[in-house]
Amino acid sequence: TRHELVAYFQPQVSCVDSSVKGFEALMRWRHPILGLVSPAQFIPLAENNGQIVSMGSWMLKEACMQAIRWQEYQPPGAPLLRIAVNVSLRQFADVNLVRDVQVALESSGLHPQQLELEITEGTAMLDMQRTMDLLRQFKSMGLQLAIDDFGTGYSSLAYLKRFPLDVLKIDQSFIRQICSDKDDRAIAAAILSLAHSLQLKVIAEGVETEEQHTLLTEMGCDEIQGYLHGRPMPSDDLQVWMHEKYRHKAL
Repeated sequence: TRHELVAYFQPQVSCVDSSVKGFEALMRWRHPILGLVSPAQFIPLAENNGQIVSMGSWMLKEACMQAIRWQEYQPPGAPLLRIAVNVSLRQFADVNLVRDVQVALESSGLHPQQLELEITEGTAMLDMQRTMDLLRQFKSMGLQLAIDDFGTGYSSLAYLKRFPLDVLKIDQSFIRQICSDKDDRAIAAAILSLAHSLQLKVIAEGVETEEQHTLLTEMGCDEIQGYLHGRPMPSDDLQVWMHEKYRHKAL
């Protein structure tokens, strides 16, 4: 199935001025008969049979190569965009993960600071010592580190202080009703306050309306990701999207 995998990318933009800060790389499977298969369907299967490790390795390389290509489309002097790549549970436990990351960086020529690895809260909590060792190793390589789906696990807040993280991502389940549900709003506010007190940047996922964007900006959120600013798209569509984005900025 490797040659049937496709990398899609979703923009992550600044809350304040909607400028592009980076992209999250998302895997899709283009099946010859079924067409585009959702990751919700094939990722759990790939996790179970172990194929996710080689798929994840492919994704790392592909994402780094794409991030290098985007630089050609940026205006001179524009800040370098980062690429966020999810690391699955199986991948995180694999002994070759560090080597795979090194290979992806070296073969693409991407600056390590442009690569952000995302792990979920659940993955981080499974083996605290291993997580700590791996994250420190990645940090020493110059990578950015993010905790994905924050607020959905049952993690102790103590680990946040100990892990060398850069970013917390608020899960979209708290964002969906943020304008109408005071509990969701309180949870998002608490995550923002906690993250900022630890000098972490916060990205809200699943932002679909201007109302959500405005509220998150008022709450002090750093970046947002969601359909409001761009759906996940293949690299060709993304280049068109970036061209439009920068063209408008120049006008």
